[in-house]
Amino acid sequence: MGGMPILSRAALVEHLVRTRIAGDVATPRDNNLGHYRALANGDRHYWFGLEFEGRWSDEQDVLAVMAERCGVVDDPAHRAGRDTIDPELTVAALDRMAARLAKAAAGRERVLFATGHPGALLDAHSRVAGALRARGCEIVRIPGGLTADEGYVVQFADVAVFERGASLWHTHSPEPMNAILDGLESLGEPVPDLVVADHGWAGRAAQRGWTRSVTRTATTRRCSWPRPRGPCRSRCRSTTTSSTRVRTSR
Repeated sequence: MGGMPILSRAALVEHLVRTRIAGDVATPRDNNLGHYRALANGDRHYWFGLEFEGRWSDEQDVLAVMAERCGVVDDPAHRAGRDTIDPELTVAALDRMAARLAKAAAGRERVLFATGHPGALLDAHSRVAGALRARGCEIVRIPGGLTADEGYVVQFADVAVFERGASLWHTHSPEPMNAILDGLESLGEPVPDLVVADHGWAGRAAQRGWTRSVTRTATTRRCSWPRPRGPCRSRCRSTTTSSTRVRTSR
């Protein structure tokens, strides 16, 4: 992609640790625990568009799965200071996402890109979208005039983003993805074969993928974004990567 060098696994792990994308990261431990607690207490801002059906009401269960999947410190007594992300788990997740994107390219799938992090991930998603288009994939165009959360859902450089007041906004909300999928349905358009997204955009696509048995979701996330295994672990087909900074979705 653009002549970028292909790093060995060891070199990639070293890069992630050196740049503090993984390893000993800057995310405060108390911030992470606060988010896990909020999810367990039913704060939907931290559900990212998923529905847990009464599950994940224990903060310690959320911590345990974040330690398993992301590599945060698993000791409940560690309440302050920095937290961690396991670089090996991160690279393994990147490999899974690379395989999923390769499958999309081989099958010339319809792929939708969206991000709640326009400042960090817009360019990364746009580059991946361009690479998939070059392989014959259809990059899904969202319907015009979509609104959500007192703003607009727009597409910029092949990536769906949330706009309000002529600015692109960071958002955890699932409502922009609801607007896109509802808009496609109202036009009789098929839903995407794959959604590459983050935050509530990814969670809601995965949730609706379960209910309609069609959409697969690939996502990026931070160690402060709790994404436990709920109904979507077994019923939605999703791939995730974990980090605290920009990461290309393979």
